[in-house]
Amino acid sequence: MRSSRVAAPALDRLARIAPGLVAFVRYRREDLRHDVVAGVCVASVALPVGVAYAELAGFNPAIGLYSCIWPLVAYALFGTSRQLIVGPDAATCALVAASIVPLAAVGTPEYLSMSTTLAFLAGLFCIAASFIGLGACADFLSRPILTGFMNGIAISIALGQTGKLLGFKIESTGVIRPLIEIVAKIGQTHWPTLAVGLGAFALLLLLPRFAPRVPAALATLASAACVTALFALDTHGVRTIGAVPAGLPSFVVPRIHWDALDTLAVDAAGIALISFCSATLTARSFAAKNGYEIDDDREMSAIGAANIASALSQGFAISGADSRTAMNDMTGGRTQLASIVAAAAIAFVLIFLTGPLRFVPVAALGAVLVMAAVSLVDITTLKGLWSEARGEFAICLAATVGVVALGSLKGILLAVALALFRFIRIVARPSHEVLGTVDGMKGFHSTERHADARRTPGLCLFRFNSPIVFFNARYFKRTALDVVAQTAPKPQWFVLDAVAVTGVDVTGRHAIEELRQELGERGVSFVLAGRRTQRLDWLERHGMDNVTAAQLHFPTLRAAVRAFHAARQRESGETASTSSVPTPRDAPLRPTDPAPAPLDQAITRRHDDGIPT
Repeated sequence: MRSSRVAAPALDRLARIAPGLVAFVRYRREDLRHDVVAGVCVASVALPVGVAYAELAGFNPAIGLYSCIWPLVAYALFGTSRQLIVGPDAATCALVAASIVPLAAVGTPEYLSMSTTLAFLAGLFCIAASFIGLGACADFLSRPILTGFMNGIAISIALGQTGKLLGFKIESTGVIRPLIEIVAKIGQTHWPTLAVGLGAFALLLLLPRFAPRVPAALATLASAACVTALFALDTHGVRTIGAVPAGLPSFVVPRIHWDALDTLAVDAAGIALISFCSATLTARSFAAKNGYEIDDDREMSAIGAANIASALSQGFAISGADSRTAMNDMTGGRTQLASIVAAAAIAFVLIFLTGPLRFVPVAALGAVLVMAAVSLVDITTLKGLWSEARGEFAICLAATVGVVALGSLKGILLAVALALFRFIRIVARPSHEVLGTVDGMKGFHSTERHADARRTPGLCLFRFNSPIVFFNARYFKRTALDVVAQTAPKPQWFVLDAVAVTGVDVTGRHAIEELRQELGERGVSFVLAGRRTQRLDWLERHGMDNVTAAQLHFPTLRAAVRAFHAARQRESGETASTSSVPTPRDAPLRPTDPAPAPLDQAITRRHDDGIPT
């Protein structure tokens, strides 16, 4: 018992540094089979993808596999996502090439050295940003953005594999141009390649149905490789991933290129941003799908650790790998152990199986990736957004189109920009309500939403559902004056529900004061209801106690209404006990009843005396 009590705090401290390591300490045996199968399947996809992305960035194919081993281990130890797989991806590879090509010739030792420096700096930036809490910037990535991003990634993956399935290369990017190119090149279809792809699709569809315990993706790729080797399909034009140099990477310390440090640092910051945003989007999406939460700051530091691990093992910058993460999820990966298994499988293949690896047909790999992409599409959420919030649906659609047409980073930035614009628009022009009472319902309710809501003549209860700040202060003042002008009979009191006003800046306070003065010129008293204690504390902190009488402030709307009725009773000469004072649930005064006197005449003492705050 004592040892367990001592171990728990130690594990909590360890979890703050290496969440994945704690997950291994608490590992459940029933997850082992699922993680092993998923890890092997991820490795089967990561191997050819790593080779392809290495070529995209201008490296030897082996460098792409080096970037898949130790980064997976580092992320498994420091990351909080159970499904995320890290490794080379198209966006970071393109940025690496664009950053280093002007500085060094492709294929030279200098080129590789600068790439490791770039990855190392990107990792340092991510870790530094995690310490100052910049992981919170991922909060701008809303659920519609996440859904749109994943749908866009799914479409991009599927379109990117079409040429591999048909046996010709697609040069265009986006959606429309690739489709046009596919139609134009359809006559160039290589039928043996298409047959391999269709056979792979058949296995991927039939195996889960008739042999659910068999890992469909792995069995499909193994079967395709055997068929290719047996019938020598590679000699008949069926493209395979080809030979891969054998051996594991040796550890090196990146050499800092001081003459190009300023350029590399700027590029590394951009790569760090892209890596984090892309990985976090993917991690959040799969965490939501599997019912758990991730820690954004720890994710940022984990991506940094993975990039540093890649740099130390002669790799290049990495990020979250969408297709491999989808494969991990589709094949049942449950914990970070799947990443360790994938790294071990890649290392094993690099040492012993680079020969058989060359027979894996690209068409079969494309079929597996298309099936993984299909699993990413979330139609249910799209339907819900369409029926519940058309604005959110538009943001989701913009994220999808942006990712497909502009690429993952630009698509994310476009969707976030639209979401921020929509947020500013909502806060700048928030909803407002005139309140009244409804028979059988407690409290005060919108007269617009409740047709039977009754307003007290001479009293205007106004709710502004937003902070009053610099970009909506003018709108608040104008709206309040319009409401007063449209109220009949003319109100004597204008009561602002301060509870709905969650904040006020300097511009907002000036707008409220200007509103009070203009209402006073019209013979209308300005009254606040709610947040009374907060306002008094603020006034005391700023040495402004002498102005507390300038605005009457009640703790609640009900207290303000009671004071209004009390003022009317005194004005009409009535003497009523406190128990007879009407409440919001009582019938409102008739239009023929006398209006209350102005606030400074009718109220000669603090009406909020005795009312708890």
